[in-house]
Amino acid sequence: MTEPMTIRVRLDAPLKTVHHALTDPAELRTWLTEHAEVELPDRYAFWGRNTPEGDAPHQRLLHVDDHDLRFTWLLGGEETTTTINLAEDGPDATILTLTQTHFDFAEAISGSNIRGVLQTWWSLGIANLAAHLEGRPLLPKVDFTSTDLRGELLIDAPMDAVYTSLTDSEQASAWFGYPIGIEPWLGGRYAMGGFESGYAAKVVDLEPGRRMSVDWGPTGVTTWELDESEGRTRLTFVQSGFDEQNPPYAAWGGSVAGLAELRRYHEVPDWRPIWL
Repeated sequence: MTEPMTIRVRLDAPLKTVHHALTDPAELRTWLTEHAEVELPDRYAFWGRNTPEGDAPHQRLLHVDDHDLRFTWLLGGEETTTTINLAEDGPDATILTLTQTHFDFAEAISGSNIRGVLQTWWSLGIANLAAHLEGRPLLPKVDFTSTDLRGELLIDAPMDAVYTSLTDSEQASAWFGYPIGIEPWLGGRYAMGGFESGYAAKVVDLEPGRRMSVDWGPTGVTTWELDESEGRTRLTFVQSGFDEQNPPYAAWGGSVAGLAELRRYHEVPDWRPIWL
């Protein structure tokens, strides 16, 4: 078995506030999932259209205290284990570390098992947790009952600044937290991992200053478009052209999670990413 997947973030909220957001069912229904039931120390369950295999709750609580939460989660025919640890980072910030067993990156790429969505699903969930704690609007959650992959968010920044941050390799790498090589012209390369990574998608539509479409092959075409909205920038984003029998939920969740940090990049003074 591979090593557990690990995600670490710094959240701008005291530990008790983060713990409450993780264990209060009303809070969970806000930032993570459609349905949640929590009765500590015996029950911790979530399900619904925003949860992988969310037809019913499939979690079993193993342990909970002031710093740790651990539960099993039956997913894709295997009993996986999720562990969340909280540590104080001064009086007003918290380091959250999440580990998840039974994640295989190859399944994320192929879409051969629902467990392939775990990394980006948790990343989007935690990005929405950070937004919730900071009082910002949430980003769209993944809807596992739909093949309509689209959403929008408002960014408190000028349109030209947002466009530059979406098309400049250095800025995009900074807010996404991963090297991205971008050639912002029609037919140009868009390379996750940088131009030396060995694979690049292709820019197939471009309106300078406003819109770009990138063809990723089997996972479809991502398109984003910018519009001015009362002094802010409205970013609309869509995934299309994929096999609707195997929607790219993993890729979609990762893209949306990245946009949460794009917004913080423009709006937070002395910005630093939540991801560690």
